[in-house]
Amino acid sequence: MGLERPAFGQAFLIGDGYVTRLIWPLLFGFGGAAILISLGVWQMQRLAWKEAVLADIDARITAAPVAIPANPDPEADRYLPVAAEGVVSDMFIRVLVSQRRIGAGYRVISPFETGGRVILLDRGFIRVAEEIPVAPTGSVTVTGNLHWPDEVTGSTPVPDLDANIWFARDVPALAEALGTEPILMIAREMSQSEGALTLLPVDTSGIPNDHLSYAITWFSLALIWLGMTLYLLWRIRRRTI
Repeated sequence: MGLERPAFGQAFLIGDGYVTRLIWPLLFGFGGAAILISLGVWQMQRLAWKEAVLADIDARITAAPVAIPANPDPEADRYLPVAAEGVVSDMFIRVLVSQRRIGAGYRVISPFETGGRVILLDRGFIRVAEEIPVAPTGSVTVTGNLHWPDEVTGSTPVPDLDANIWFARDVPALAEALGTEPILMIAREMSQSEGALTLLPVDTSGIPNDHLSYAITWFSLALIWLGMTLYLLWRIRRRTI
């Protein structure tokens, strides 16, 4: 005796149940993938925005230097290229930093008297084991950029005043400690060499730009999500047949 074919109504119910079991996995799977893809697209848009911001900062950093403004604004004049002539003080504060492929060292910050005013001068980097060189004698011409680094966080240790070691370039606090205006000039060029000190001019390398990696992560998750959805649909089909 041959197998009996199900009646039309019974076949419809089987098919209807199969479709019902597919609806929620399809909605959940493709809906979730759409959300993940949209997050990846958003990160790509953020990447384009961030690259434009960095290009603008690079252009500002390398523009022709001007005189130090009388009252520079920490936001509007951040990265402003400036040039000044003056005298570097023998006083200094060491700010502990780490340089890639070099290791630990200090940024050396000293008062810089120029044009009847005294500001902070970031003279450059020196390894921990080396002695701070004597400041240049006489008048020095310095070209650099104004900066107000945002380096102080809740976990930043307080300065070790006895050892003269600070752990962040806190411009107002440095200015108070050295008796200067709260203006920091980071040297790019100096008319007199500082020997062991290596200039660390302002650049955009320290500004994070992780949007591409975030976008890749979201797109990868979308592919995984779609793969899991297809696998679930295959399992449902196998159980239904």
